[in-house]
Amino acid sequence: MLASADRDTRYGELAARTPVTRGRYAGDVEVWLITGHDEIVTVLNDVRFSSDLTGQDRIPLPGAGLPDDLRTALTSTLAAYDPPDHTRLRRLVSHAFTARRVQRLRPRVEHIVDALLADLPAHADAAGTVDLMEHFAHQLPVLVIGELLGLPPEDQQQWRTSAEGLTSGDPDRVTTDARNLIAYMRKAIAERRDPQYAADDLLTALVRARDAGDRLTEDELVSTALGILLAGHRTTALLVRTMAVLVLTGALRPGAAGIPDLVEETLRRHGPAEIGTLRFAREPVELAGATIERGDLVQVVLASGNRDRRRFTDPDAIDPARPDKAHLAFGHGIHYCLGAALARTMAEVALAALFRVAPRLTLHRDVCLQTTDPRSTALSVRMATEQEDN
Repeated sequence: MLASADRDTRYGELAARTPVTRGRYAGDVEVWLITGHDEIVTVLNDVRFSSDLTGQDRIPLPGAGLPDDLRTALTSTLAAYDPPDHTRLRRLVSHAFTARRVQRLRPRVEHIVDALLADLPAHADAAGTVDLMEHFAHQLPVLVIGELLGLPPEDQQQWRTSAEGLTSGDPDRVTTDARNLIAYMRKAIAERRDPQYAADDLLTALVRARDAGDRLTEDELVSTALGILLAGHRTTALLVRTMAVLVLTGALRPGAAGIPDLVEETLRRHGPAEIGTLRFAREPVELAGATIERGDLVQVVLASGNRDRRRFTDPDAIDPARPDKAHLAFGHGIHYCLGAALARTMAEVALAALFRVAPRLTLHRDVCLQTTDPRSTALSVRMATEQEDN
């Protein structure tokens, strides 16, 4: 994908000039890049494009290199299935992961946000600088998602460390951390199979979800829970970091626009997911003057579609009042992000709190605003002393 310095100027141009074009995936695999907003929507809605990459030996598949049992447990996710398997799995998960459950969690999100910000001085160095990414943006989804799933607070640092190990690039560490995460989740699931287990958490609801006598398999339970844990943590942390940079540089300001509109515009302009899940064509498809042949790989570029000037007026500007808010940050169609409501809740609460504390914070050094690598996202800020506040 584009280097961060090029993104602002290139994504909109790509979408308008070449909404469907040839590109490369993982360095040397030819794919079709879908960069236009409406073309992305078409692909994400079209059953002729499959998300099930089983047998696609041209590309490094998720879990490649892991033992079969670990790979199956990690990859039996909604994103990897087509209908009717996807329809069945989504229906079962949706019985448990409801909007009402997320709404009930909002007061706890507010408490967690306030507690994390209040605790920042304890992590500051002698000069009053602290890493807002490490001690706020990363910790928020860890604590919220852990509570949503019903995982003990004392375990949360353990699974965060293991989760980071999955993207370390070290095959031995990846295998070890995958095994640890899966074993941890299997143990948590086994506890919830006890009819006497009374907690009202999402993991318990997933274990007990039923639809016409059907239920989630053990691997589906593990993979779904870990998917919520891993994907929700990374993307939300990056979104909160981005909002913090925008607030501290004055690019986002409280005003006539409400917090939800500010969050939606941040998602459109600086969404944490640059690309969508890789797909392949089941049959020839004509799209924007291009012929995508049967078996061709297709990559939707969400960041480009969100800056398509054919769809959005002045797409590079942050305009929370823009009438068209149909961004693609959470995808589209049957694979629309199941955790979108939770991500929005965390982002809205975090943004409101950032506005409150911003007068006491300044960026310690220049930062890269747009990044998709959570390992290179330190956000050093300096906190005002009580004397400076006065």
